[in-house]
Amino acid sequence: MRVVIIALFLASLATGARAADITFGTDWRAQAEHGGFYQALAKGFYAERGLNVKIRQGGPQINHAQLLAAGKVDFSLSSNSFIALNYVRENIPMVAVAAIFQKDPSVLIAHPGRGNDSFAALKDKPIYIGADTRIGWWLFLKSKFGYSNKQIRPYTFSISPFLVSRSVIQQGYLGSEPFLIEKQGIKPVVMLIADAGYQGYGALLQTSRKLTRTKPDVVRAFVVASIRGWQDYLTGDPMAGNGLIKLNNPEMTDALLAYGRAKMNEHGIVTSGDAVTQGIGAMDEKRWQDFYTQMSAQGVYPEKMDWREGFTTEFLPPPPKPAK
Repeated sequence: MRVVIIALFLASLATGARAADITFGTDWRAQAEHGGFYQALAKGFYAERGLNVKIRQGGPQINHAQLLAAGKVDFSLSSNSFIALNYVRENIPMVAVAAIFQKDPSVLIAHPGRGNDSFAALKDKPIYIGADTRIGWWLFLKSKFGYSNKQIRPYTFSISPFLVSRSVIQQGYLGSEPFLIEKQGIKPVVMLIADAGYQGYGALLQTSRKLTRTKPDVVRAFVVASIRGWQDYLTGDPMAGNGLIKLNNPEMTDALLAYGRAKMNEHGIVTSGDAVTQGIGAMDEKRWQDFYTQMSAQGVYPEKMDWREGFTTEFLPPPPKPAK
């Protein structure tokens, strides 16, 4: 931690002027999937841009989407594209300014050797999912593969039922539940929802329309520093960010953090899609439109809603120059 403290001290000296105080609420407890933000904080990337950032962990009893709407946090991390469009549907003036995850890391997990090795094969079979998932990417699976709500079993964010019965199929997170299951000697079948054609983004940076109007430089600085943190976390030494993650969430181990980071790199969670040419955080209008169209067909959104109000690309940095 001494390296982290020194880095923050030097960065604060470099900024000179009083930093803008920013509170950023994440979507869950500190983990590898937040690594880029903690890396930016630990290595002084936020401070270099004149920001004094405080990261508030999420959790099962914390709703940072509501806290953002209430003005209790300046930025929040939205797990999926639904949240951005939900703001629009409810006429709440919030906006997504970057999509850190080009692929949603949500997965379905099954036991090997049971024939449950494709999304199509899971039709009509019991699946353990949470309440939020039921009104999220489950709607995509219903639309594409003919799933029905009769298949739903309540998921309590525990792998215990999976370990007890080989017939259990459950939701999970690419860098989390598969690791825990493997530690118990089972090599699970892991199916990434994004690989089935799900168009939703993940890890969206959200803020208020008011902040984008009154302090656009602050919004741009936060976005740019966060993107730099993610680039550094995924391609450099993640020790600084991981140190802060473990400090905030002692349940995180070095092995789990390494697993989560490796899976993000392996599956292109951050750097695939439009991020290949446009850089980390990229968002595409056509992709937003396709997501909205698909979900409005499921009755989630009204047919004439102005979905473009849910995001803006004006605070993203210019695309990286092609390597010579």
